[in-house]
Amino acid sequence: MKSGFMLIAGPCVIESKEQTFEIADRLKKTTSSLGLDFVFKASFDKANRTSINSYRGLGLEKGLKILGDIKKKLGLKITTDIHEPHQAELAAQVCDIIQIPAFLCRQTDLVVAAARTNRMVNIKKAQFLAPWDMKYVVAKVEDSGNRNIMLTERGTAFGYNSLVVDMTSIIEMKKYGYPVVFDATHSVQKPGGNNGLTGGNREYVPHLARAALAAGADALFLEVHPDPDNAKSDGANMVRLDELELMLKSFLKIYEAAKE
Repeated sequence: MKSGFMLIAGPCVIESKEQTFEIADRLKKTTSSLGLDFVFKASFDKANRTSINSYRGLGLEKGLKILGDIKKKLGLKITTDIHEPHQAELAAQVCDIIQIPAFLCRQTDLVVAAARTNRMVNIKKAQFLAPWDMKYVVAKVEDSGNRNIMLTERGTAFGYNSLVVDMTSIIEMKKYGYPVVFDATHSVQKPGGNNGLTGGNREYVPHLARAALAAGADALFLEVHPDPDNAKSDGANMVRLDELELMLKSFLKIYEAAKE
């Protein structure tokens, strides 16, 4: 029986089939032992990298094939992010949840294309957007006849190369009647702040995650990797895979206490 919060987790980007399967399998075992509702996440393409020379992924066709194999062989729910409207239908053939990246949450054609698949649509609030302005993004999905919506808080731009998290955003977005996710790893980024790479501080992840659950978040989004320091994308803010289980146990205690 599933209990507690939903966990959306996986590597930032697909680096190889073997590694992605390994991460998915370990996450399945960990979340099953804790009774968590788990959705596996990995990107087939990171289209918004800082540098033209940055690794982007294996691409749409190969990436979705790997995610589809994970879904079939491991029996996991799947999510990935899309960047162009034509990707929505293809992603919907594999994914249970389609993710709209924060930078693209105001792109009407993209949001509508995702909504028309009738899959759950998880929309990340942009770093430049107020939580009360997410009602207009929600309306774009609802106008397409889709009420399967999740909203994600992932930090707000605070000067150059910095983000800050306002936990009241979670409270505000819950007023729309849909589950609210807290992205605890992208919230500790330092966008573009590392000589052409995105920096970050994974040390803050567990503290922000606990605060978000205490504030009423329904789900957590965490990017994880067996060796973050050598990851091809977002290594500075990803959680070490072997440290995740202990974190999740502490998160569950906070979540259960907040529900009392």
